[in-house]
Amino acid sequence: MKTYDLTVQQYNILRILRGQDGLPINLYVLQEHMIHKMSNTTRLVEKLRKKGLLERKTCEENRRKIEIFITDRGLGLLAGIDQALVDYEKGLTSNLTEEELIQLIELLKKVKQ
Repeated sequence: MKTYDLTVQQYNILRILRGQDGLPINLYVLQEHMIHKMSNTTRLVEKLRKKGLLERKTCEENRRKIEIFITDRGLGLLAGIDQALVDYEKGLTSNLTEEELIQLIELLKKVKQ
């Protein structure tokens, strides 16, 4: 993530926002979806806002509620990262046979449990 000037937590926030398909999300719900629950979500969101990767807007129905949206710039950055990750994973697994890939996937599923 250093190449993209992002932390893993910031990347996680952008992915969550992309998954909203253009719908807003508030800080509480965003934090509930995060992998690293102890992160300072407000600080991370503000850093991403300053980079132009997301927007914060006050909810019209409830002025105390802040709605967060990913920007086109944020979506573009994620698209570039997605392709880089695919290329990286292909490089990591290029020397494995089909059988070894299946075994690796099964082992990773076991570790995840």
